[in-house]
Formats: sequence, structure tokens, C-alpha cells
Amino acid sequence: MTEPIDSLQTERVLVLDFGSQFAQLIARRVRDQNVYCEIVRHDISVEKILARKPIAIILSGGPSSVYDTNAPKCDPKLFDLDIPILGICYGMQLTAHSLGGNVQACPSREYGRSRLEIKNQEKLFAGFPSEIDVWMSHGDQVQQLPEGFEALAGTSTCPFAAVRHTKRRIYGLQFHPEVSHTALGGTLIHNFLYNVAGCQGLWHLANFAEQTIQNLRQKIGSDRVICGLSGGVDSSVTAALLTKAIGPQLTCILIDNGLLRKDEQTAVISEFTEHFKADLRVVNAEERFLGTLSGIRDPQEKRRRIGHAFNECCKEEALKINGAKYLAQGTLYPDVIESGAAPDGPAATIKLHHNVGGLPEQLGFDLVEPLRDLFKDEVRKLGLELGLPDHLVWRHPFPGPGLAVRCLGDVTRAKLDVLREADEILIAEIRNANLYRETSQAFVVLLESQSVGVMGDARTYENVAAVRCVNTDDFMTADWSRLPYDLLARVSTRIINEVRGINRVCYDISSKPPATIEWE
Repeated sequence: MTEPIDSLQTERVLVLDFGSQFAQLIARRVRDQNVYCEIVRHDISVEKILARKPIAIILSGGPSSVYDTNAPKCDPKLFDLDIPILGICYGMQLTAHSLGGNVQACPSREYGRSRLEIKNQEKLFAGFPSEIDVWMSHGDQVQQLPEGFEALAGTSTCPFAAVRHTKRRIYGLQFHPEVSHTALGGTLIHNFLYNVAGCQGLWHLANFAEQTIQNLRQKIGSDRVICGLSGGVDSSVTAALLTKAIGPQLTCILIDNGLLRKDEQTAVISEFTEHFKADLRVVNAEERFLGTLSGIRDPQEKRRRIGHAFNECCKEEALKINGAKYLAQGTLYPDVIESGAAPDGPAATIKLHHNVGGLPEQLGFDLVEPLRDLFKDEVRKLGLELGLPDHLVWRHPFPGPGLAVRCLGDVTRAKLDVLREADEILIAEIRNANLYRETSQAFVVLLESQSVGVMGDARTYENVAAVRCVNTDDFMTADWSRLPYDLLARVSTRIINEVRGINRVCYDISSKPPATIEWE
């Protein structure tokens, strides 16, 4: 019998959010170490902090300078508490600034990998080699340490890349240990939690499942829930949680918007029938969605219109279901963060997500988003915990707006059909090479540009397709997949030979950041 989350309040870590795109990623890394973690506002009062009884506090990064007029600040009394503190990037700069140190703009901003030389391997860097690669992302840095601080590690351009107070348990890092690009970043966070804060590691993902099911039962009561089903892991895990929580009160809806992959509707129905015992209704809405997208080229407007059409379909279907009060969605935290919709958070908007931002009041539903605080890899672990099959849990993600955001410019049925055929070839070849599980997401993008080609001694002027394959743990950061050249050659040859309308294939070698995974 697992312990509910509420019983683990003696081992709770708080992340104060200063607007970082990685704030929730910090929390996820903490949970990876079996320690429960919450994100709170940067200006939370000391009284509210003490009421939560945290075992440690982490100050996130952020886009501001400590000298900006409206720079986010924390309660200065925070540093007088006898609670371990770890400041990351902006969090370190704010710590130094608040305690009398000096922060200045760097001669040149530093983004990307840097070589860190570790001078003191006690506690925070216990078990580390003398040098590691770390991920920097900053324009300011600490130039003079506050009284009582010492350097633990530095780079060639940042002498105070890691620091600590010699008497109090206050640490600072100029780099980001939470991103996968920092070597041993998870170990560093582990060391802070266990070597500095004295955590025991009492929380596990199973606790989240049990607590979420209990919360769903309490919230929903005897009402009915509509769950949008896409066949992907997010909506499948959402449906699995709801099935365990409310059983026959759940109705799943598959909206075929004409933006799905090839044969997607048939595959989803087959998977659903095999693994779920709930009501499934299919809405054929291709004409509606393509109509509302006609002539629309702006990516944000595409997402907005798709979201509106999705809501309208759900509203119409709900009228056929007695007692339908809730709409369940498989929203994940990367969606929330990129949409700038984190509760009371200062994070910037990267792109709109059709399923983030609430529903129009006239729709008449309350939202149920049981995965809203999780990342993709956590959702997969949760799916296995709930008994979903491996092939469903490890299926590559598919964006809510579907192929509309992989068809650049205006969206037409003809262009979507071309894109579907090319995408199916890519996935088939990756599977044949036994690399599907080695890549986190793979897809084809149909570009607006056209290029000259030669086929059968004749001139062609057709579309350009871009292949995008990435590796990532959390989908907040990602690197492009180093696929074998022979595989890329087969993919290109097959797409050009078999898909009428494409005469050139390019491979996207951009990382996230600065790029996003999707093109729109």
C-alpha cells in the first residue's frame, strides 16, 4: 500500500518560479530522486513557505536581470530560514544580489555547453570527476561573491559557476543541472537533496497515480466525463486514470478532424476496443476543420481555430450524453509552459496549444487535466504503472493540432495526403531499422517552398519535405537524432520516388532550444 502524497509533507521541496522555461523540469528532476516537489510563485511569503514545511528550496532561473525595474524578487527573509537553498542561474544571481554580492552583464552572453572545472568535491559535487560539460544560458553573472561565500567550480569565462555559503546551507549554480545537456545533472540534484538537505526519498510515481484517482473520484462524483481520445500516450493514460476512477461514467470521443496520420481512426478504434471498457464515439469532422482552416497561414491562428472547432465538436456531442459535466484532456506541463499558462507564473509564451488556456464559458464544461503537472517520460512510466501495453506507451507523440502544424502555410486536403504518405514512409523505415524506441519523435514537415528537380530526364518543380527526428527525455529540451546515413538515404529515396508532389528531402539538425520540436 503506497502512502498518499499528503503523508509526505515532511519531505517536500519547493521550487520558486522566476519565469524559467525549465521551472517544471527542475521539479521533475527532484521527483526523479523520489522526493515530492511543488512549484510556487517567486514572491510567496515566508509564512506560506513555513506552512508547507519544505525540506529544501530551489530558486529557478528566469529571463530577467536582477537590476531590471520589474525583476521578480523573493521574500528577503527567505535567506534567513534554516532551510537548504539552491539557486540556479537567475536564482543564483538573485541570491548573491540579495546578500550583498555584485552581479553584472557578461562581456558576451553565454548559451550552450561549457567545460566546468570542479575545485571542491564535497557534498554537492561528491563523486564527480574534476571536469564536466554543463549547459549555460545567461547574460549576467556574479562578479563578486557576498561575504561568507566561496567558489566550488568555474569555467573559463565564469569563475563563480558554482558557489556555497561556508556556514549556511545556501548554494548557487550559474549553469542548469536540470537539462539533459549538463553531464551528471541528475547526480548533482541528488547530491543537493540527499547530501545537503538530508532527504530520504519517500515519494514514487505510484503515489501520484493513487492520489490522482482519489482526487478524480472526489471531484467528479456521479457526473459524467467526456475524454478526447487521439490514440497517443497522453490521452490513453488520461482515459486509463478515468476508467479506474469512475468506470462507466466515462465517454471517450475520437474527433477525426482530417488532420490525423494515415489510417489513424482505424488504429485508435482497434486499440481502444482492446484495452478500454468505456463508451467510444467517433465524430467525423474533416469538412468542418478543413473549412475553418481554409486560407489560414498563421500558425497561432491555425491552433486557435482548431481549438475552437474541437470545443464545438465536444459541445455538440455532449448534448447527446446525459449528465456530461467535465471534459478531460491529456494536457502535459510542456504544453502549459510553452503556452505561458502556468498558474501565476511569469514564463513567456512560446506557442499556443489548442488544449491549453481553459474553455469558453459558453461551452458549459469543467476541465479535468490529470496529467497537467507531468512530463512525457513521467506519463509513460505512469501508463506502464496502470497496465497499458508497451507499444502504446512508447508511441511517438503527435501534436493536438495534428498535421496542420506540419503543413506549413495554408492547409489543404491534397497537401495533407502528400504529407501522410511521406510520414508513413519515414516511420516504417525507422521501425525497420529498429530505431523507433531510440528516437523520441520523428515526423515529416511539408514546406511552403518548392524546388527544381529532374525526374526521368524531365524538369520538375515540386514541394520540399523536411524530416525531423529528435532525442529527448522531457520534451522541454531536445537534440536532433544522429540517424545512420544509409537510413536517411532510404527515407529520401522512397519519399521522392513514391510520393507524388515531393522532389527534395532535407534533414532538420536544430536542437531545442533554440528551435522548437514542431515547426509551427
